Amino acid sequence: MDKVAVVIPNYNGYRYLETCFAALAKQTFTEFTTYFVDNGSQDESCAFLREHYPETKIIQLDDNYGFSRAVNEGIRQSKEPYVILLNNDTEVFQDFVERLYEGICKRKNAFACSAKLISYQERDKIDDAGNYYNMLGWAFARGKGKPVSEFETSDRIFAACAGAAIYRREFLEKTGLFDEEHFAYLEDTDIGYRARLLGYENWYEPSAKVYHVGSGTSGSRYNLFKIRYSSRNNIYLIYKNMPVLQILLNLPAFILGFSAKLVFFASKGYGKEYLAGIKNGFFICRKPENRAKKIRFEWKRLGTYFVIEWELFINVFRRFLERA
Repeated sequence: MDKVAVVIPNYNGYRYLETCFAALAKQTFTEFTTYFVDNGSQDESCAFLREHYPETKIIQLDDNYGFSRAVNEGIRQSKEPYVILLNNDTEVFQDFVERLYEGICKRKNAFACSAKLISYQERDKIDDAGNYYNMLGWAFARGKGKPVSEFETSDRIFAACAGAAIYRREFLEKTGLFDEEHFAYLEDTDIGYRARLLGYENWYEPSAKVYHVGSGTSGSRYNLFKIRYSSRNNIYLIYKNMPVLQILLNLPAFILGFSAKLVFFASKGYGKEYLAGIKNGFFICRKPENRAKKIRFEWKRLGTYFVIEWELFINVFRRFLERA
């Protein structure tokens, strides 16, 4: 059995696949199996892989069930002890798999290691150097838009960007897989949060590099689908992972943060969609199956709650210092 499963979710991403798979074919580390999970695409994605990369294991779904369901199918059908999740709109460096594998193996308590994502269009700029979350309710990519020469040191992060990251299967069995209610957006922050609550670590590994187009499926950085699902899932993420007292403690900051986002999106003509997403977020929190997913308060985790709360506070300053 190989050591690593590379799971690639896809929805009508035919135009990206030659670049993505050609780069994977040149890897210095070869002990991996590629699982291609297709979300009911209407293009030639699966036909292309059968013709040009027949060794790829193809999992075809009958509809578009979203990112979370797609990667979960790949994780469930694979057996390798480590799982790399990779977006289809990427071009990995030649030692990408090797560096991620080494990065997580040398950290015994690491739940995930995130790669250094570089903008495909502007290759002198970073796209993502690990994900953070703060007490304003903002999730953000560290280093976005910064010179590619920066963020060259391995660091602990709040959560890995699931567009290019490796996960330890042993710990995935403890946290549970990606929450399919998310469909898309913030599912990686959610699972990273759950891992942190269990005492695991998330790391950024800059030696693993990948070019990333960004919004390859949704189509643009700001669009109705992304804004609605991001705001919806943010409410759900807070509800699921924070004890009630922590939510109340952070409530003034959440009100400030969500209000600022509303003003921002309203200025771009998306205010109604942002509010609709928030409303839908409260609705899905009331669904019985999602109420059952809420992580219950445990006294033994008290120290962990304090550590995470401090990070949420510090990450407010990280967010603004990066934009300075």
